[in-house]
Formats: sequence, C-alpha cells, structure tokens
Amino acid sequence: MSSKLSKWIVVPAAVLWFGSVALGQDTSSTGSSTQGSGTTKSTQKQPTIAERKENQQDRIANGVKSGQLTAGETSNLESKEAAINGETRADRAANGGKLTPAEKQQINQQQNQVSKQIYQDKHNANTAHYGNNAVGQRRENQQDRIAQGIKSGQLTAGETAKLENQQKGINQQVKADRAANGGKLTQGEKKQINKEQNAASKNIYNKKHNANTQAGTKK
Repeated sequence: MSSKLSKWIVVPAAVLWFGSVALGQDTSSTGSSTQGSGTTKSTQKQPTIAERKENQQDRIANGVKSGQLTAGETSNLESKEAAINGETRADRAANGGKLTPAEKQQINQQQNQVSKQIYQDKHNANTAHYGNNAVGQRRENQQDRIAQGIKSGQLTAGETAKLENQQKGINQQVKADRAANGGKLTQGEKKQINKEQNAASKNIYNKKHNANTQAGTKK
C-alpha cells in the first residue's frame, strides 16, 4: 500500500512541474514574463510624420462630413496643418530630404496641439446645420465634396483652408440675410447665394484636379 501511495504522489508532482515549465515558456514568448527584478515589455512602433499627417486629415474630413466641424473651424485647422506641412518641407530641403530627431520632435509637438484642437472643435456646441431646403442642400453637397477631397488627398491643407474660408463667407451672408428677413431668404438672395456657390463649386473642382495633392512624405 505504501509503495502505491508514493507512486500516486510522485506522478501529480511531475505533471505540476511540467505544467509550470510550459506556462513559463508561454508567458515568455508573449513578453510578459519577469526576469529577476525587471520586466520585458513589447515596444509599440511610433507613427511616421507622414502617417501622423494623414491621420489628422482623416479626422478633419470625418468632422466636415458629419457636420461636427464648421467651415470656419475647418479653415482654421487646415491653415495650421498647412503651416506644419510648409515647415516640414523647409526642414527636409535644408537637410537633404530628411528630418533631424529634433525636427521630428518639434513637428510631433505641433501636431499634438492641432490634435487637441480637432477634438475640441468636433465636440463643442458649434455644428454645421444644413437645413432641409435648397440652400442647405447645396451647402451640404459642397462640404461633402470637400470632405471627399481631403480624404482622397486631392485637396491639400492650404487648398482646403481657402475653400472652407469661401464657404464660411457664404454662410455668414446667408445668416445675415435670414436675420434681416425674419429667418427667410428672398428670391434675389437665393439667386445671389446660388451664384456664389457656383463659383465655389468650380473652385472645388479645379483644386481637386490640379497638380497639387496631399501626398504623404517620407519619414
């Protein structure tokens, strides 16, 4: 009896030992095991300057499409993006096409600031209300075309800023006209606004089909 009992005690102990070895190997392969007093951690790849730039443009495009960003907010954001892009090009030109670590850090800090502003502008009380009328539908169509141009890279940050500034001017005119007429627009005012949107429409088309594109830059 004693020999059989000792046999059954030894077998579970061996199984337990092999199980602990296998478990140790599994956690080690995922980078979560500990060695001595230190821990091994997996490093996450930081986005490149080009990837960061593309991500910002995607967020702005989504805000324009959803109406979370007004024309004025978009114009302001894209002006800042255009300034960062201009600085990046100048830095590369001065360093044989590359950016120094200090320049990359500076650009990332600037993008961090713009990133916070994108979030704040998309979550504040200001939204682009289009309205269920011909003027509102025309305005929404223009914003959709601009958003698509940002997303595809056909519109640069500088071009987008100019287009949105143009839309901002039209929106302010519509607001002033409505305020002067009890919330409505006269036939003459509608005709004038439509004429201005025709000009803006041609401007959008020309800027989306010129040689300038929001091309990604090398790291």
